[in-house]
Amino acid sequence: MNLDIDSTLQKMANELAEYCQKKAIIDPVVVGIHSGGVWVAERILANLQTKESLATLDITFYRDDFSRMGLHPKVKQTVLPSTEGRHVILVDDVLMSGRTIRAAMNEVFDFGRPASITLAILYDLDQAELPIKADVTGETVHLKEKQRLKLSGPLPLTVSLLGGNL
Repeated sequence: MNLDIDSTLQKMANELAEYCQKKAIIDPVVVGIHSGGVWVAERILANLQTKESLATLDITFYRDDFSRMGLHPKVKQTVLPSTEGRHVILVDDVLMSGRTIRAAMNEVFDFGRPASITLAILYDLDQAELPIKADVTGETVHLKEKQRLKLSGPLPLTVSLLGGNL
């Protein structure tokens, strides 16, 4: 398995721009989920027609396992304008169980009722535990048991496989 992150990012950006054009999504709020989702969103933002700056979410306090994990020592800031009536593009690096996305959508709704939420994922691991599916996916990756992908960045932005070889 050889993951070329740059070509995957470009493919994802192109598909997202086409998706927005097809759905007539103009001037969306692009929201990256800390940390990897922010790094991905920064790279694809230039391909989208929006006047908004990149918005960011830290979903730490919205996670369904927060009480089991306790306070995460690296809480980041959420920077998000009102989402009332806006088209939101939610961006993350890896979709595994779907729990991060569920938490992110809960937080987005705390800022207003969006007209729509589009999910853009760099790598879908096809291991959903919740009925959450990306609208735009850079690449679907099938891993062996106990393997995980890890995005490192922001510069350079790299992807590595934990628990095995790429």
